[in-house]
Amino acid sequence: MTPLKFTLTPQTAFATPLKGDTLFGQLCWAARHILGEARLNDVLQGYTDGKPYLVVSDAFPAGFLPMPKLPRHYWQFDDAQQDPSARKALKKRQWLPVAALSEPLGKWLEHARADVMTLHSDSRPHNTINRATNTTGTGEFAPYTVEQTWYQAGQILELYVLLDETRLAASELESLLNFVGASGFGRDASTGLGKFTLAALTPTPLPRGEGLAPNAWLTLAPCAPQGLAWDNARCYYKPFTRFGRHGDAAAISCQPYKTPLLLADTAAILSPRTMGKPGTMALFTGQGLGGDGSLSNALPQTVHQGYAPVIGICLPS
Repeated sequence: MTPLKFTLTPQTAFATPLKGDTLFGQLCWAARHILGEARLNDVLQGYTDGKPYLVVSDAFPAGFLPMPKLPRHYWQFDDAQQDPSARKALKKRQWLPVAALSEPLGKWLEHARADVMTLHSDSRPHNTINRATNTTGTGEFAPYTVEQTWYQAGQILELYVLLDETRLAASELESLLNFVGASGFGRDASTGLGKFTLAALTPTPLPRGEGLAPNAWLTLAPCAPQGLAWDNARCYYKPFTRFGRHGDAAAISCQPYKTPLLLADTAAILSPRTMGKPGTMALFTGQGLGGDGSLSNALPQTVHQGYAPVIGICLPS
């Protein structure tokens, strides 16, 4: 698969976080509109058998990656950082510079930062009109609020993808991303939210640390590691439950909700029993979900991205 990096610039507020599994689903809807349903079915062949045509990461601040979810004893602290108030500040350092990947993992916290992406949230009122009375009311017609997130002005985001160019060309993927950016990503896209512009496409290897012998993976999107061959004592992750719902035209169907999924959230550390030889290590992990009616009664062919791009790291014993 070909590693690519896209540069995105948010243009509006977002009501849905830019996570890889959600974006993958919306790209599939975009492919259905632009390329046709037959072509979408063609590129999805083998998706649940370990042969994805596309694996999408979350969107990260340019030049940074998420700090891994690890117990405190993996980090090296000096005396000043042992103070409880200092440790609280250290927890806010959620972003690791890509250049720091070459440092020993214990020193990553020294390089991590908390100020590379400023998000502003607010609540916007919504309501649904009962057409029988032309007013709001109770139950499904009760007024409600939706949380919206604004990125700071000029924020640049980077998106890492793995693409099988024998099934989908990079130029076609670029068109699909432009379609999503222009029409809006996630919830309330029809009211103008979730818009972004695509600034650049760069064929580039996934980030990695130079001079280190990887023995574990850092994931760049939510994934489904269940049932795979792991060294369980050296795996660390935050569980993430995806209460998914269909997008596009299926969002207004009589059955818009999908089966909940239990995933390992982004920035998990997963240690496979066998890493493979240097230069031949996998670019992604996880598995494709669905395709057999298990995710949706309304659309039995529905799949969900349970794959994630991975970066090889050296996890201390």
